[in-house]
Amino acid sequence: MSDLSAHTPMMQQYWKLKNQHPDMLMFYRMGDFYELFYEDAKKAAALLDITLTARGQSAGQAIPMAGIPFHSAEGYLARLVKFGEAVAICEQIGDPATSKGPVERQVVRIITPGTISDEAFLDERRDNLVGAILGDEKLFGLAVLDITSGRFSVQELKGWENLLAELERLSPAELLIPDDWPQGLPIEKRRGVRRRAPWDFERDSARKSLCQQFGVQDLKGFGCEGLTLAIGAAGCLLVYAKETQRTALPHLRNLRHERLDDTVILDGASRRNLELDTNLAGGRDNTLQSVVDRCQTAMGSRLLTRWLNRPLRDRNVLEARQEAIACLLDRYRFELLQPQLKDIGDVERILARIGLRNARPRDLARLRDALAALPQLQSAMAQLDTPHLAELAVNIRTYPELADLLARAIIDNPPAVIRDGGVLKTGYDAELDELQSISENAGQYLMDLEAREKERTGLANLKVGYNRVHGYFIELPSKQAESAPADYIRRQTLKGAERFITPELKTFEDKALSAKSRALAREKQLYEELLELLIAQLAPLQDTASALAELDVLANLAERALNLDLNRPRFVEEPCLRIDQGRHPVVEQVLETPFVANDLGLDDSTRMLIITGPNMGGKSTYMRQTALIVLLAHIGSFVPAAACELSLVDRIFTRIGSSDDLAGGRSTFMVEMSETANILHNATDRSLVLMDEVGRGTSTFDGLSLAWSAAEHLAKLRAWTLFATHYFELTVLPESEPVVANVHLNATEHNERIVFLHHVLPGPASQSYGLAVAQLAGVPGPVIQRAREHLARLETTSLPHDVPRGEPGQVAAPLQSDMFAALPHPVLEELGKINPDDLTPRRALELLYTWKTRI
Repeated sequence: MSDLSAHTPMMQQYWKLKNQHPDMLMFYRMGDFYELFYEDAKKAAALLDITLTARGQSAGQAIPMAGIPFHSAEGYLARLVKFGEAVAICEQIGDPATSKGPVERQVVRIITPGTISDEAFLDERRDNLVGAILGDEKLFGLAVLDITSGRFSVQELKGWENLLAELERLSPAELLIPDDWPQGLPIEKRRGVRRRAPWDFERDSARKSLCQQFGVQDLKGFGCEGLTLAIGAAGCLLVYAKETQRTALPHLRNLRHERLDDTVILDGASRRNLELDTNLAGGRDNTLQSVVDRCQTAMGSRLLTRWLNRPLRDRNVLEARQEAIACLLDRYRFELLQPQLKDIGDVERILARIGLRNARPRDLARLRDALAALPQLQSAMAQLDTPHLAELAVNIRTYPELADLLARAIIDNPPAVIRDGGVLKTGYDAELDELQSISENAGQYLMDLEAREKERTGLANLKVGYNRVHGYFIELPSKQAESAPADYIRRQTLKGAERFITPELKTFEDKALSAKSRALAREKQLYEELLELLIAQLAPLQDTASALAELDVLANLAERALNLDLNRPRFVEEPCLRIDQGRHPVVEQVLETPFVANDLGLDDSTRMLIITGPNMGGKSTYMRQTALIVLLAHIGSFVPAAACELSLVDRIFTRIGSSDDLAGGRSTFMVEMSETANILHNATDRSLVLMDEVGRGTSTFDGLSLAWSAAEHLAKLRAWTLFATHYFELTVLPESEPVVANVHLNATEHNERIVFLHHVLPGPASQSYGLAVAQLAGVPGPVIQRAREHLARLETTSLPHDVPRGEPGQVAAPLQSDMFAALPHPVLEELGKINPDDLTPRRALELLYTWKTRI
């Protein structure tokens, strides 16, 4: 290797390329290694735990360097992408044999967390997205691209709150923002935010390049004409995709305009609280998705997760899905389809890799098997008679010519990469077969030659061999080398042996070695041609893949309906939410004991339930199960209830539990109030609102007053509300607000121990079981005993509440004693200690004046 001082041509070439990609790690190909230099080397050595070495000199200092073998680069790249790093891959494109000076190199591909398509780097069950945003706090344009499927969508959103909620839903691996945005915006706390030059977002050039990409005159056909900010963002994504992939993107075929109004909106807090596909600890166990996803293909799982995260408000779509599920349940038809779907695999991502021209031989083998499985699936679908399933069947066409082509081309179990050949079947291409037979027959030719030469020379120890450095040779032990025939030309002397070549062997060597490299070149060329043939069919194949994914989700929802005892909900026009024997789908799976199912009834005359009852009594479960039932109904799924009747909702809000946002500098109470504020501003009479323990983070009277006024406000908005509280004072609300009703979860005490019954019953709870729950939690006996004494004292000394009816503090329901009101005023304490008979009139008058001022 040339001396790597900073001024050699090699390092000048390195810096020229590195300066074009300053914020990425540069993998610089040198022979069999990718090398990293300077800061890149230090960073990679730390992240990948590889050795940091040094080479050459720069300003008298050794140049830091780290390297990884190119054939095992994939594993290292996958780890760097997980860390959120971007990597520029720089290959030798010149021929070392003919190069004067360093071999020419170019960046051939950029790998970033949001634009990777390689199987090894991706989680097969999750979408991998890159997003771009343009605009200001009034209106934002958001574009989102999934390069692994070709899905490309745009939307415009009013205000930060909607934008952040949408980003929470999509969770992109990378997010591009204009470089002229101010520093330190809240959005920059998200992972993978990259600033891009403002001209990448230029709207006119964006529109032109998008029209060119999709081969259309204008974007009217995609319903995107009115959007300007979102088109600028989409243009930036297209530039970024081309820059990272360094190839055409034939699998990006259209743009979808998404509208918030089409969906049931969930804000970030509600999404987290309901644990749709990530639990509160950040894992995937015990989430709604973990219970409802038994899809046969990874693309089905990804589609189901998208449905769960984006419930719909279109009754026609939802009822078409319900029909399809009912049809698949009928005579257990899903059982016939599921094994066939399993054979099909992740066609969606395979097609994207074909479009990006980086599909591996095994991708083509899987596509071959998928295409071979389609005819049988088609015939199974012929009996499915709902319009929606019939439409899917039309898109799941069969591809006899392509299936035949791939069956003829690809060997049964191809190697992982095309690099060393051995991918295409014998009989696929005559020229390739001929070239391969020359190298394959070499072995036989050499054995024949060895036998002939032994006979001709009479030397029994003569051997014919081959090595990579010296090519073919005839080897004789040193003692017999003198007897070699005149046409043997000495090639190499070893300890104890001599190696020779003959004119005949030289001719064969030239032919055999060139045949091997020509065969490899021919095979790679044929492989590229095969990819081009598939790219020509990409559009219908992608439509087939998305229809297969949807069929997989519907068959899965049918299987889940059967095995989890889910029933079909009924959408109605009249506003209502009625659930018979509803259950929590996740809790039910975890429990050892039978789950206690509960009813819920809300309609125009009852819009809000105030839910009281002990901690651990099941209030949160009851509320969450309601939200999950409503959400499942809005993806078209059957629901965990004996029966369910509901009108469409526009939003689901959940204010449950509390956590500090210490990094954001917000206390638990501040977080709670921000979430409450968001609900009170945005809820409508079609929203479902779950409020759990509002006002607990501050002093009792503050909290009670806030909870009270929040409940009154929601009652006036007429939102469907479940309001769980420990403030018994709230149970008088129905007297002033006729749309409010009380329910409670019951418990009973047995031998001074509490037993939870988890049943929801009408009316307020009869008492609070705080001390009993504390005892269950293992609080020491003496502490519980002392608490009972305090409670008794507080209950007797609490100041009387002389308040008009229906106001906070007026207590019709059982009194929940208040710690702050309970402490007597110091003046009263002093009064208690005084004997009036001992006072002079003057002293009595002085005391009266002093107390008056103190009070």
